[in-house]
Amino acid sequence: MKEEVSPLAGKTVLVTGGTGSFGHEFVRTCLARHRPKKVIIFSRDELKQFEMRRAFPEKTHPNLRFFIGDVRDRERLYRALDGVDIVVHAAALKQVPACEYNPIEAIRTNVLGATNLVDAAIDRGVKKVIALSTDKAANPVNLYGATKLCSDKLFIAGNNYTGPHETRFSVVRYGNVLGSRGSVVPFFQEARKWGRLPITDVRMTRFIITLPQGVDFVVNNLARMRGGEIFVPKIPSIGILDIAKAVAPECDIEIVGIRPGEKLHEVMIPADDARRTVDKGDHYVIVPDAVDMRKYVRQQGGSLCPEGFAYSSDNNPDWLDERTFLEMLTPASPAKQQRGGASAVADRAVASPAV
Repeated sequence: MKEEVSPLAGKTVLVTGGTGSFGHEFVRTCLARHRPKKVIIFSRDELKQFEMRRAFPEKTHPNLRFFIGDVRDRERLYRALDGVDIVVHAAALKQVPACEYNPIEAIRTNVLGATNLVDAAIDRGVKKVIALSTDKAANPVNLYGATKLCSDKLFIAGNNYTGPHETRFSVVRYGNVLGSRGSVVPFFQEARKWGRLPITDVRMTRFIITLPQGVDFVVNNLARMRGGEIFVPKIPSIGILDIAKAVAPECDIEIVGIRPGEKLHEVMIPADDARRTVDKGDHYVIVPDAVDMRKYVRQQGGSLCPEGFAYSSDNNPDWLDERTFLEMLTPASPAKQQRGGASAVADRAVASPAV
């Protein structure tokens, strides 16, 4: 049987926001399993780059490069993308309260940064760009979600004006990344010191994905993408109380109420997108408007989702119990990492501390 070739093999790959949780896991996986020609970390924080260099020393990782830059800086992007084959776009302002308080800063990074990347990728001849989105972009109720919805639209529309260039853009959308920076698990672990966990609403549910699953989902969709798709993994849900009981069973629960910009349940595919959604077994694909849906299914496989279908954390058939959630918190074997029907997904969407 012929060995499947990685879409990253022999390629020069640039990761925007590459010093974050996703970037660390992506680089680790990419260098260990996918044989890239070069991996470039593009980010604006020199200290984080210094720390990442120590984790991936040049002596043992000679094909890893670091490039100081900001997606807001169009000219710097043009320089960074020279000779790049693939871009994984993970740069974003993600913290909901910070985006609410500093809206123009979120727009400059999440929206104008996406515009700069689309233009630079086309002009520099990048072959593929895959952007990390968030559940908060589906029916957004906060500024972060609104900027990411706008960003998603920009990347999808980028396929319309590539002209003679071969550049293709697609998006991956997923839920909370387990244990990522600023997410609920580290927050609860810290709150154990005080013996009390703040819970916004006991009915709250969330999608959960691990970083290794996220990285695999991104890589798999680099191979699948034709341009214009939004890929959504099938991943398990969990109730916020189950997270609290699993992380700190000895602590008291304090109900603090849903904060501005929070949802009771997460949505990854709203009902309005059902007519453009294809069920591919372990993931969904939201197909571009210009594509004939039935022709797509005949050629690519899968099945059309019924009218009115929606994929949200409260109507999900796949749920984590406390035991399985605790297993996911521990360093997982490859078999465990495939749990939840996902080949599937990673960091973009960090939960705010009370989810």
